[in-house]
Amino acid sequence: MDVYPTTTPLQRMRKADSMRAICDNVHGYVTMGPHVWKVVDTKHFQRLRHIKQLGLSYYVWPGASHNRFEHSLGVAYLARQMVMHLKDSQPELGITDRDVKCVELAGLCHDLGHGPWSHVWDGIYIPSALKAGFLPKDRDWRHEDASEMMFDDMMEQYDMDIPRQDVEFIKALIAGDQDRCSDEKPFLFEIVSNKRNGIDVDKFDYIARDTRAIGENQNLSLIRLINSARVIEDQICYHIKDANQIYELCYTRFSLHKRIYNHKTVKEIENMIVDAMLAAEPYLKIASYINDPKKYLGLTDDIRTEIQRSQAPELLEAQRILERIQNRDLYRCVEYKVFDWEHRELLEENITAAGIVAATKAEFSARVGQPAPGIDPEINEDDVITAEDIEDLTPDKVIVTFSTMHYGMKDKNPLDFVKFYPKSRPNECSHARRGDLSLLMPKQFGEVLLRVFTKDIRFFGIVQSGYRSLLTHVTQSEPTSIDLQGSESDGIPEPERPRTPRTASRVSSFNKSFSVESGEGGENGSPFLNQFTTVSKGYGKSLAHPTSPTKIFGPLPVSAPVSNLALEPLESEDHSMVAHPPLQEQVTPTAAKREPKIPAAACVGADNSPRGIAGGVDSTAAAVLPNNPSPSRGLRSSKRLREDRGKDSNVKELSGNGSTPSKRRKA
Repeated sequence: MDVYPTTTPLQRMRKADSMRAICDNVHGYVTMGPHVWKVVDTKHFQRLRHIKQLGLSYYVWPGASHNRFEHSLGVAYLARQMVMHLKDSQPELGITDRDVKCVELAGLCHDLGHGPWSHVWDGIYIPSALKAGFLPKDRDWRHEDASEMMFDDMMEQYDMDIPRQDVEFIKALIAGDQDRCSDEKPFLFEIVSNKRNGIDVDKFDYIARDTRAIGENQNLSLIRLINSARVIEDQICYHIKDANQIYELCYTRFSLHKRIYNHKTVKEIENMIVDAMLAAEPYLKIASYINDPKKYLGLTDDIRTEIQRSQAPELLEAQRILERIQNRDLYRCVEYKVFDWEHRELLEENITAAGIVAATKAEFSARVGQPAPGIDPEINEDDVITAEDIEDLTPDKVIVTFSTMHYGMKDKNPLDFVKFYPKSRPNECSHARRGDLSLLMPKQFGEVLLRVFTKDIRFFGIVQSGYRSLLTHVTQSEPTSIDLQGSESDGIPEPERPRTPRTASRVSSFNKSFSVESGEGGENGSPFLNQFTTVSKGYGKSLAHPTSPTKIFGPLPVSAPVSNLALEPLESEDHSMVAHPPLQEQVTPTAAKREPKIPAAACVGADNSPRGIAGGVDSTAAAVLPNNPSPSRGLRSSKRLREDRGKDSNVKELSGNGSTPSKRRKA
């Protein structure tokens, strides 16, 4: 029996009056029913207006200012479009109005639990808070958990007129977990959060919305994909002619993660925001908000503003970090390298901040006080590595991140989990084989991007050197002599759990994954090092922030020595004496007729290049000096010089009595 009975004409008229339409910049005009607006007009949903969809990518792409609010509306719209298409095209599925409403509300509420800066909160900050001991270490938390918590709190505070059974169904749809509601139609769980292959309306909307926000065009037709969907064998399948569209969708997801979401500068700012939040955590205790929906309501991107305007002395360190972001004095990416998906565990075990610092100290302990290789101390004495530099370098000044990027199914091809049907047999489906799609598919569908950051630029070169030394030891089959996990004597805590011993077989597979050809492999021919990021070991020590006075008011270039410039003092209103070049005296056309011609050698050098500024002033260019009563014709290009010489050859030389030729007088 349908929970939502058939309405009367009067009820349908009142329902039409309660329909509201919005103009979405992606989907155009969208009309939604009163059950949607009852949820939208709550403080739980309105909170999403203050959470950026792309988090801190807004600092790199100014157009990426859209929020979770409009994304959730877009997902609700596409979810309704999908389920209505299935209902109309396949009546035998028995999709009811109750199913349509539950799927639509699941799409609307699927992101209710996102925290500040979206995935920065659940992907970086909460794991960091767990590691730092601010939360119980046995707590496994995701933003989907918070979405269910906020949805339950909304149901308690507002009269939504939704049966309890439907509430549980909506939460199961958000999680994409059919086991929680085994009596429901299985294919409905693939619309909002598809765990089978990752092809769902959530991905449809954020890919279209994010590409538009950053100023790029995408060739995906979302309506075509929705109209191509068909339920066969209790799963959503697509027409075989749209297989390339499905692949394009998956590739676009990977491309956005590669270029936009994991951009180097974005990750630098994310790390700084997390450090600022961790510094404020003992005072604000914001990590504990994940357990209280009442406190979680006020947790948005505005937490940064609250920290900055606070007068509490406990927040000075957090405010200092946030001020660095405003001044663009960011953490620096020291090194990066892309590795195979299968080596993520090995890298995470061995490439740590503590290991890099330990390798750095071991490498430079015997070279303290010596200039860095490749740096001439006579040119830049600040690049000499000192004992203070090595002592100041601690693991908390180094950050190591591992970003996994894939097509939506980790290291698997998502098209292997999608079934297609032909036009001639719309009720039969099967997986597409290699020749059915394309022969140009990539061999791998997932990768790991390793990045090393330093919080202080003066450690740039030595941190890179330490990382490379550590990575070289890790990729060798022999056990390394360096304490990769650090020691308490170096100020590096011992790990709480024993590290899995590195076996030769794992390292051998690590080495075999790189095929090094002649001339490739980076520094010293090693395939594990990035050949494009190599700097000297003393790099960064003498670099100042771009807004520092030494960067704004630097010395004059060597190519323009002050001694060669003819300067005259000039009195001004604000400054008593200001040196500035003399202005050339204005010459009237009548006076120009009486001027003797200036030889070309007075204005240009022997090689036809301008003289008198970069090359110094000599007797050849005496005519251009201010003391010379005859002003010059100025600097001329080679083309103009040739034209002038051609004209001069047609004019007779001055006569002995100093008279001017008639041709010159007529001119």
